[in-house]
Amino acid sequence: MHRHFHWGRHAHHRGHFGAHGHHDRGHHGWRRRGGRFFDHGDLKFVVLKLIAERPRHGYELIKAIEEQAGGAYSPSPGVIYPTLTLLEETGLVTAQAEGGKKLYTVTAEGEAQLAEAEGQVAGIFQRMAEAAMASAMFSPQILRARENLKTALKLKLTGSALTKEQIAAICDALDAAAAAVERA
Repeated sequence: MHRHFHWGRHAHHRGHFGAHGHHDRGHHGWRRRGGRFFDHGDLKFVVLKLIAERPRHGYELIKAIEEQAGGAYSPSPGVIYPTLTLLEETGLVTAQAEGGKKLYTVTAEGEAQLAEAEGQVAGIFQRMAEAAMASAMFSPQILRARENLKTALKLKLTGSALTKEQIAAICDALDAAAAAVERA
């Protein structure tokens, strides 16, 4: 099967790997028009760059991209594995079976493609870093901790009447937590 693809930033159509769109900074971090995180072709460069840093499995790539984007984006296996297949079919990476998984390694052609698009790749990773900063306040760890606090407080306040000592202890704990957050 012969596939045509476009590595540049000027694709004006929606493709399997994303849409060329404009940035929209919503309260959940970077999002693109149409719900896409990357412009057309960007994910291929991200995957290729991460594999060039060191050979990786598909799952490792998902986690690495999520980490680079600060949790603002996590690609699904249904996006990553077709991208890996395309990179392999076009000779930019090779795959070696390793314990039921494939380990992907960049080829000389893949290195050349990255070198040719160095500025574009740097821009993609810069946008990912910006998305990570924008999403920091919505990090899963902070959301989890906030929900834990809300639940603990709700459970404590919906039980029996609190004593003055309990109220003081809760207020002290909340004030200490607020002060620690302000210092962080």
